[in-house]
Amino acid sequence: MRRHQLDIQLKTPEQIDKMRAAGLVVAAALAAMRDAVAPGVSTADLDAIAESVIRNAGGVPSFKGYHGFPASICSSVNEQVVHAIPSPRQVLAEGDLISIDCGAILDGWHGDAAITVAVGETRPELVRMAQVAEDAMWAGIAAAARGAASGRGRLTDISYAVEQAVRKAGRYGIVDGYGGHGIGTEMHQDPHVLNHGRPGRGPKLVPGLALAIEPMITLGSPRTAELSDGWTVVTRDGSMAAHVEHSMALLDDGVWVLTAPDGGRARLGKLVTARQPANTSST
Repeated sequence: MRRHQLDIQLKTPEQIDKMRAAGLVVAAALAAMRDAVAPGVSTADLDAIAESVIRNAGGVPSFKGYHGFPASICSSVNEQVVHAIPSPRQVLAEGDLISIDCGAILDGWHGDAAITVAVGETRPELVRMAQVAEDAMWAGIAAAARGAASGRGRLTDISYAVEQAVRKAGRYGIVDGYGGHGIGTEMHQDPHVLNHGRPGRGPKLVPGLALAIEPMITLGSPRTAELSDGWTVVTRDGSMAAHVEHSMALLDDGVWVLTAPDGGRARLGKLVTARQPANTSST
């Protein structure tokens, strides 16, 4: 059997600057939705906020129309893992947990990120799960930066770092079959980035590589099912789920988290590239 030949798009620093601009649009949309999350708000309300922020910035929602997807965000609540369609009938309630995935295209380049947000007063174990997912994402990004700096890093070093961060934090299910991906002039590109696996395998981590790192974890089984709408993925056992994501790029002098307003500096420190053009950086 012939193996699939990966088609990995390496970006120039100038192209990564453009991706940073798209990433900041996504960051602004997610910040606006985070502020709006509250009991009584519908997922359709959040979708309208995202579309407004993206279009007012001169961008286009990546998700809307993508393989027929009807909205600008994925809004996955409680046992929904990913790809849930916003609806005026889905109204957030106190104690819910919502994962919001958002993408934008600006000048032909994509940004993609996701957050998980507690709705009002939420059970501590749900807040903790969301934090574990976020910490695992940052562990994966840090592994990418260190691997590129050493010249010996491989793609599955990211997968291994994400998995180890989750396993050390407790008994969580790591959703299989879904994960991160390359990103650039298309939202989804090679390579696929699993959230588990042995290190030291796959393509080399090199400058110009842009990836979305995207952990998805549950309070129970990692097994999922797709609903009849053809999009919404839920946990089979009904357990709660969390999903977070950042888009990042490797440069000669470090990593740049394109969808983080500070480029990732607060979480990664000296691993972050010094390349922060004045017109796209944020404090």
